[in-house]
Amino acid sequence: MTPEQRALRDALAVLPRRIAAAVEASPLAPDDAPEPGEWSAREVVRHLAAVEEEVWHVRLDALATESFPEWPWVEPGLWSGPGDGAFETALEVFVARRGATLARLDALDAAGWARSGRHVVYGVLDVAAMLRILIDHDAEHLAQVARQ
Repeated sequence: MTPEQRALRDALAVLPRRIAAAVEASPLAPDDAPEPGEWSAREVVRHLAAVEEEVWHVRLDALATESFPEWPWVEPGLWSGPGDGAFETALEVFVARRGATLARLDALDAAGWARSGRHVVYGVLDVAAMLRILIDHDAEHLAQVARQ
């Protein structure tokens, strides 16, 4: 892994801790939305868990098995399943799914990092470009939680 690839990977690894810290510092409970129509911290984490599995796992797996995958725009809602009613258990699900993403990245060799596909909005993306989009998405939702 190159230094840039390691930096991208490590930026993904810290998000769950950063969200937990933002929730701990917030005057709001994890189930309280800061404004009507906005997501609570628990809902943000449920969304991140859904995105991890429905978007990033699918795309990374496609890069491993297809010569040049084509990806549509996907906008997952909130993950729903056992434990989704509490922030702590929803965070555990997100941590596990992010861990699975990191494991996929850790398994890539140089050729794996160089593979690419085409996204309907973003165009041709290699793994590093996909991760920059993921990091931007993470930052948007971390800022949302930190405002609470």
